[in-house]
Formats: sequence, structure tokens, C-alpha cells
Amino acid sequence: MRDSISSCCGSVADNNPQEKEQGHVNNHTDDNRVTSCCAAEPAIASPLSGSQRVDSGFRTPIRIMQMDCPTEEALIRKKLGTMPDVISLEFNLMQRVLMVEHTEDALEAVLAGIRSLGFEPEVSGAQGELPPKTEPKKSWWPLGLAAVAALMAEVVGWLEPINGLSGWLSGELSNNGLAAVLALIAVGLSGLTTYKKGWVAVRHGDLNINALMSIAVTGALILGQWPEAAMVMVLFTLAELIEAKSLDRARNAIAGLMNLAPEKATVQQSDGSWLEVAAATVAVGSRVRVKPGERIALDGEIVRGRSTLNQAPITGESLPVDKAEGDQVYAGTINESGSFEYKVSAAADDSALARIIHAVEEAQGAKAPTQRFVDQFARLYTPIVFFIALAVAVVPPLLMGGDWFDWVYKALVLLVIACPCALVISTPVTIVSGLAAAARRGILIKGGVYLEEGHKLSWLALDKTGTLTHGKPVLTEFEVLIDPRAAQTAGHTIEGCYQLAASLAMRSDHPVSQAIAKAEAANFVNVSTAQKSPGASLNVDSFEAIPGRGVKGRIKGRSYSLGNHRLIEESGLCSSALEARLGQLEREGKSVVMLVDDQQVLALFAVADTVKATSREAVAELHQLGIKTIMLTGDNQHTATAIAQQVGIDEARGNQLPEDKLAAITALEKDATVGMVGDGINDAPALARAQIGFAMGAMGSDTAIETADVALMDDDLRKVPAFVRLSRQTRRILIQNIALALGIKAVFLVLTVMGLGTMWMAVFADMGASLLVVGNGLRLLRK
Repeated sequence: MRDSISSCCGSVADNNPQEKEQGHVNNHTDDNRVTSCCAAEPAIASPLSGSQRVDSGFRTPIRIMQMDCPTEEALIRKKLGTMPDVISLEFNLMQRVLMVEHTEDALEAVLAGIRSLGFEPEVSGAQGELPPKTEPKKSWWPLGLAAVAALMAEVVGWLEPINGLSGWLSGELSNNGLAAVLALIAVGLSGLTTYKKGWVAVRHGDLNINALMSIAVTGALILGQWPEAAMVMVLFTLAELIEAKSLDRARNAIAGLMNLAPEKATVQQSDGSWLEVAAATVAVGSRVRVKPGERIALDGEIVRGRSTLNQAPITGESLPVDKAEGDQVYAGTINESGSFEYKVSAAADDSALARIIHAVEEAQGAKAPTQRFVDQFARLYTPIVFFIALAVAVVPPLLMGGDWFDWVYKALVLLVIACPCALVISTPVTIVSGLAAAARRGILIKGGVYLEEGHKLSWLALDKTGTLTHGKPVLTEFEVLIDPRAAQTAGHTIEGCYQLAASLAMRSDHPVSQAIAKAEAANFVNVSTAQKSPGASLNVDSFEAIPGRGVKGRIKGRSYSLGNHRLIEESGLCSSALEARLGQLEREGKSVVMLVDDQQVLALFAVADTVKATSREAVAELHQLGIKTIMLTGDNQHTATAIAQQVGIDEARGNQLPEDKLAAITALEKDATVGMVGDGINDAPALARAQIGFAMGAMGSDTAIETADVALMDDDLRKVPAFVRLSRQTRRILIQNIALALGIKAVFLVLTVMGLGTMWMAVFADMGASLLVVGNGLRLLRK
């Protein structure tokens, strides 16, 4: 697991898969070159507490616990958006955090503006951390009393018709005064908060649900609909509480993972004793002991003992994994058997589990395409319906002799239907549930945009080494190619050639080089005289890696290279006999590198990698989903073809340099939506170019993980089809939610115009639709 599992630069922008904007690692320029945002000057802590200096000023995260839904977002956006010193606003409703970009002296004005709306802003401390969340406790007893009063008002209303407020004020009220009093009590107990929020909204020129409900209930009271006005306010308040609880479930789906890591750890003290201490206080490098059945509190490396661990919370693996000395362990995983000790490699707030939570929390703030569309639609929907309601109240009585009571009542019903809460909340709750479900399966998605766009994938490009194969090849052939007598004279004996090659290979991190460096000479095919491995490696001067070709350096004053077929051809040292031998080995699916000096090829090394069993299953599942596959590898074409046939890949391209992989992705994107899976630095340009880049989260390089949009936490390729299925399910639910929200509104709109709609029905149309879409979105959290 890498420190860079979370997105580079610490944020996920509201971006498009094809054009990765600031906040992501790689941005696409017009000429398809890839540049890194990490090359830019890092953010500097500002004099403002918790703020960061950026090019345009400062960025400050502000938590607003009262910011529950788009209603509050619209109000804050309208208030702060007109301030000249506010540059931009980014809302994360699920985390209740507002990121404000502003000039240096504007923070106090921003906070004052938020407070003027009745909200209490919380700013991060000097270390950049927001204060702990303090959920306000809500008492249920006022709502209970209000419900009782509303029911009693209904009973009284059934017994005797009730005059309106006008009749009450003119003294025409008879025995039904009790119903009016009960209704006012119910509205007062359940609706004061709604009236307060509504007044703030009207004062700032915003027609949100609180303003619309306040107007509708007040109008119902004036019209003498006492019981109905009371029951509508009670039902609205009850529905809002239920909706808030449902949203909290989605909001806390990821944060709940943090509870998997225990608060205590058994740490070795300086005198050798063991003491249980708070995990948050344990320093990196400390030695921790774990007993059977315990959860691991911190990330680290086993230094003594062995065991079997359940890593499902981190990687999504369904089966336990054997661990021994030198293996990594992660916070939140479960020690199923055995006792061991490990050395802490990361603090509690920097564990793999903490980074996963941080990355997904940031991903929640990135709006997916459907969410952006819904937000734009909602801005037009409410004022349009409001003016329709106004026309319904005024036009028929004035122009057609209609009854004022009936048409004003219909207009009030329309006002309740006018709020787009169900529509607006349907997308974020679905996206967040999908992100949480993916994280539980070991799939870290860096933004809702990628979760939603995944359903479009029609081509998937895959790297070979470390992606389709284990990435740990072994040396199978070693042949000295020069005449034995000449070799003896020049010092290029069998052992000497291997020592030269191993000395160069040790300085490279490429899997083929590592296989040569770690091999035992006595196990080499065609080496009968070797009895043991050669001695220590030789000093290498002027070492240089040649991208896509190999490495070179000077040993004992002479220049040597260790490279692939391409390097030999470019050096002009290839012969027909060598070509024939290379072709034979490559057709067997082996990668061949050669040791050369300035004049000739000294030896060849054939290395074979093994295909992961999961790769065959993953490719088969991708084909079932209708996704075509192509392998892009730096290995030769023969090896690429052999591996592709084993795995079942549709097309294989060998001898691919980083720019070749980038060009292949660019060409495929002209007619299809393309994903790319890789794990190496040479995959980074293609990962950045693809609409969705997948990186191997355990074995992958930091650059690949930072560049990719999705990280597969246990390097299991089967998680790619799992991601596609989750994306398609998310897409279906998004469409269902939009259809539910708009369909229910449309039905009740027609019923109201026809004279069949009531305020009760309007409340069910509005809040009932909200509860339906929230519940539907939460289905993604089910296994």
C-alpha cells in the first residue's frame, strides 16, 4: 500500500474524465502531453488559521452542521456568491463542509455572512484539522405533542365545520375555537424552525422549501383549513427528520470504517515490557504485539511471528491472507490466528484505512454529470412552479369568475409541490452510497464522476507485468553467446557474464532485472559448470536507465548495457542467428534481455512471468459485460501474443513505449469510452489519458496510483468488472430516482390543477418522494 493512495495534492476536483482539472494529478493539454500538478508550488500554510495559500488568495474549509441539503446550499451560495472578495465556493453536503476561496482579508466577512443566515460556521485549527463533529441533539417530544394536537384538531374538524382565521377575528367563531387553538399549538410546536428558516430565505430572496411551506401553511390557516394546516406542518417536520436520519446513514457509511481500527494497541516499552496505550499516540517505528482474534490498530511490517489475516475492510478480499515476517499489515484488519509483532510504519491518522476514508470523503464533493444537470434543472424548476401557482391563484378568479377560495387553495398545494428537494438529493445520496460500497469491496474511486461514467466503458487496455501477471518473473535461460576461448581471454566467463549482468540489474527496479539479480547461478538452464552464485556485485559507474530499452553503465572502465531486443537492433549488433534464437524464446512467452559491450552481444537471459489465475476470470467477466480488451506491454510482440492467448485478451500490442501506450489510448478514444489498467511509471501517461484509469493499489508505483482515477486495493483484476457492474447499478438507480422525483411531482401537479389534490397529498408528493429516492439510493450499500 502506498502513501499516495489518496489523490495527489489532497483534493478531487469536480471534473470530466477526459479533462482532469486542477486538483487531480494529471491534466491533459491540447497536444496530449501530460503534466503533473505536483510539479506546481505546494500550498503554503497561511496566516489565517487552517487556510491554505493558493494563486488567487486563500482556501478555507468551513464546516456548517446545519447544512443538511441543497436548500441550505442555495441560500449560502446566494449570500456569499455576491461578495466581491469571494472567488469560488465548493460544497460537500455529505460532509457538511464548504470550501471557500477568498482574498486574504475576507474570511471574517464570509463567516459573518454565514451567521446572518442562522448557521454556525466552524473553521479549522492551526494544524488544518476541522474540530470534531458535534451533532446537535434533537428532541422528539415537541413533535410528538404537535402530532397529538393536530390529530385532535382533525377530530374536532370532523365533528363541526370550522370557519377560517377571518371568521375567528370577526367574532363569528362558535364552538370550533378548540380546533383553531389545537391547530395553532401544533403549528407552533412543529413549525417554528420552518418559519424561522422560511423568513431568512424570503429576506434573502430565496424561495426554498421552508419559505414555500411557511407561505402554504399560513395561507391554509387564513382559509380556515385549521386541521389540514396543522397536519401538513407536522408531517413535513416528521418527514424532514426521517430524511435527515437516512442521509446520515449515507453520510457515515465511509466514516464508519474508522471504527474498525481499535483505539488501543499493545506497545513495547523502552524497558522491554508491554503496555496497552492509545493508538493515536503510538509513534512510527514502535513495536506492537497482536494476539489471535484482535484487530490491528496501525499499519506496519511483521518483524516476528506469522498469522492469517482477514483484510476485507481494506482490500475487499473474501479469503484470509497468510502473513509472515517482512509482510505488510494494515489497520482495521483482523488477526484470525497466531500471534505476531510488527513495526509501526504509519501514524494512526496516516494509515491506509485513514487515507481511504479521506480520499472518498473528498470524492463525495466532486459532482457527477447527472448531479450537475439536476442542480441546473432545479434552479429553473422552483421559480417556474412558483409563478404557475401565482397564476393559478389570481387568473381564474379575475378572468373566469372562479371561486377565490378554491383557486388560492390549489395554488397553496402547488407551492408545496414546487420544491425540488427530492430531485436534488437523489443524486448525491446515490453517488455517496456507491463510493462507500466500492470502498468496502477494496475499490477506491477518486470521484463520483468516475463511478457514474464507468457504465460507458467499451474498451479496456491492460498492462501486462504486475497487472495480468504476478510481476515476479524468474530467470529460465542464461546463455553465453561468444566463443568460450575468446570469453576466457576477455574475462567473459559464464560466471563473469552473469556477474556483470547482475551488477547492472541490481540498480534497476524493473521486474525482469530483479529476476536476473535474484537468480541462483546453479539453477540456470545450460549452466553445468556453476556450483554456486557468483560473488558480490561489481561497482557500476555512470549508471543510466534507458526508457523502454534497458540500462547501461561502466564496470571496470568498460561500457556495458543490459537491454531488450529493441536496444540490440538500435545498436546494430543483431544477427540472423540471434534473431532466430530470440524468436524461439519469445514465441514461448518469455522476455529476453541481452548483455552487450561496445562490440558484441555477450549473453542472453530469458525470463518468464506467470499469469494470475484471477486475470483469466476478470477478462472473461469483462467480455460478458460487452467490454473488449487490449494488452499494451513493453515486452516483445511474441510474448504479448502468448500471454494474451493464455488470458483470452482480444488484441495484444508489444514493444510499447509510454508514448506508444498513450497513442493507442488516444486512437481508441475516437470511437469508444476507454479505460486503462496499469501499475508502473510507464503507464502513467496512458492512465491519465484514458477516461477512467485503474491502478494496482498494492503493487503499483506511486505515480500510477496518483495518476489513476480508481485504485484496486489488492491488485485483483476481477475488481474492474465489479466496478463496471457497480457503475451500471448506480446509473440505473440515478435514472430511477430522477424518474420517481419528477414523476410523482407531475402526477400531483395534474391532480391539483384538476381539483383533486390536497395539501396532505402535496406533502406526500414532496417529502414522500424524498424518502423514496434516499431509500432507493441506499440500496447500493447492501452486499
